Amino acid sequence: MAETTSGVRPVPEQPPSARIDPSVPHPARRYDYWLGGKDNFAADRRSGDAVAAAYPAIRTTVIENRRFMQRATRYLAGTAGIRQFLDLGTGIPTSPNMHEIAQGIAADSRVAYVDNDPIVLAHARALLTSTPEGATAYVDADLREPERILNDPEVRATIDFDRPVGLMLVAILHFLTDVNDPHGITRRLIEALPSGSYVVISHATTDLVPREVAATAAPVTTTSMIDMAFRTRGEVAAFFDGLELVPPGISPITEWHSDAPPEHRTPAAQASMYGAVARKP
Repeated sequence: MAETTSGVRPVPEQPPSARIDPSVPHPARRYDYWLGGKDNFAADRRSGDAVAAAYPAIRTTVIENRRFMQRATRYLAGTAGIRQFLDLGTGIPTSPNMHEIAQGIAADSRVAYVDNDPIVLAHARALLTSTPEGATAYVDADLREPERILNDPEVRATIDFDRPVGLMLVAILHFLTDVNDPHGITRRLIEALPSGSYVVISHATTDLVPREVAATAAPVTTTSMIDMAFRTRGEVAAFFDGLELVPPGISPITEWHSDAPPEHRTPAAQASMYGAVARKP
């Protein structure tokens, strides 16, 4: 049996390694490669290099995205008083993980992590180091199956959906193409949240880069072997329909509640992602 801080869950029938195909790149492992990690394969590195050839600032982008996640988590745990977090598309653990940030502010914070990469599952113990007052859990599931996530017994044991929740969709929705109905999936997740919950989204865009760079965005998804949807500000805004945006609203991730003065911030063109936090009324 595999223990978590919120209960006991049977080990999957297959070990995580049995589900890994090293010949096929995966977003979590490619992200790990860009961050300088070691939990990736040659296919992930080839995919990462293909993206970097078209957009050399990609490593800066992923670093800035993690900084956005950290600032958004601090806002939710601190200013907004959120004590429960549902993080979809967790990725390979990289300290500080979200629960470390949240529990550093409020020790009783509870975090349910969700990802579909077996390597992330293999590292799940790093995500289950909770404070005694709080709880963490890891669920092996796919964002394209929101009902499975919402009804998972481990999620339900960790998250009380009668109390406000912080829904974290950080750098994940752009891996859902329109055929996956990303707006519909997001609406279903938000519908399950009570009033007073918050939604955090960061999303890749070509709005913030020069036209010649934007022109390569779609073709590079073919050579990188991982489909991505680069959405406009208006398309990103649609994810927040019916919610109350926290100032400054939808902005480049480098500008959302930045700790640095404007002259010291990474230019938006080198971190071409929108980020925003919104409250469910």
